[in-house]
Amino acid sequence: MLDRYWFGEVNRISPEAPVPIVRVERREERLGGAANVALNTVALGVDASLMGVIGDDEAGNTVSDLLVKSGIGSYLSRDKQISTIIKLRVIGRQQQLIRIDFEERPTEHVLNDKLNRFNALLGSHDVVIFSDYAKGSLVNVTTMIEAARNAGKPILVDPKGSDFARYSGATLLTPNKSELRQVIGEWYSEDELTAKAQKMRQDLRLQGLLLTRSEEGMTLYTENDVVHVPAMAREVYDVSGAGDTVIATMAVMMANGMSMQDAVVIANRAGGIVVGKLGTATVSREELFPGQ
Repeated sequence: MLDRYWFGEVNRISPEAPVPIVRVERREERLGGAANVALNTVALGVDASLMGVIGDDEAGNTVSDLLVKSGIGSYLSRDKQISTIIKLRVIGRQQQLIRIDFEERPTEHVLNDKLNRFNALLGSHDVVIFSDYAKGSLVNVTTMIEAARNAGKPILVDPKGSDFARYSGATLLTPNKSELRQVIGEWYSEDELTAKAQKMRQDLRLQGLLLTRSEEGMTLYTENDVVHVPAMAREVYDVSGAGDTVIATMAVMMANGMSMQDAVVIANRAGGIVVGKLGTATVSREELFPGQ
């Protein structure tokens, strides 16, 4: 995805409708979606490659250029029948006033080529992240997880939708509260949440389930224990992209040999830092480990 930001001043209300008039003074373009996950990983000092689908258009060219500038290996498939996904945010006085989305689902033949490319790239990478935004690019995720599992690669998934069975066999799933609630239903106590989360983890053959809980912090469910990490006490400026930062940090720490239990502490710190920034953003190694 391409995240576009239009910044401006709001000085009056439109005479045509009760809406603010924004006089745009500055524009920014940033990598969004799975590309923001890749950007977060390279910000922590590792190499990353990105697979995905873009249109054969100006926005797709911008995504490709941003990947090159960021040092991310680009293995994007061009689909001439669709437009690149764009999320346009209009910001006035440091407040998001509206978001406008442009999106189309990729065509089947492009997705088949993507599966072949995934299999070709798998052997040269240490960790696989599936960042599911429910835009159609991960229709083959079950097959991809099986291939990565057979290759002995840790597999981290940021899920979407009400069917988590398609992620069965992954190493770690990182849903937020609303995403998990769609699958396991409501819970009325911490014990009930733990029982339901652990049952789902076992049913899906996951090593870990990491529940991100906003102001309540994060909880990691594994076979041997439940680790809860409270949220960092800081002002929340913008939560967009925080999940991208969390899963990217988990992947980098695990790739460096850190246990899930230790990695979640670092990922929680990274999430706490990134919500203090505007829009999709990253956390540097220096911010995570000051003085090292």
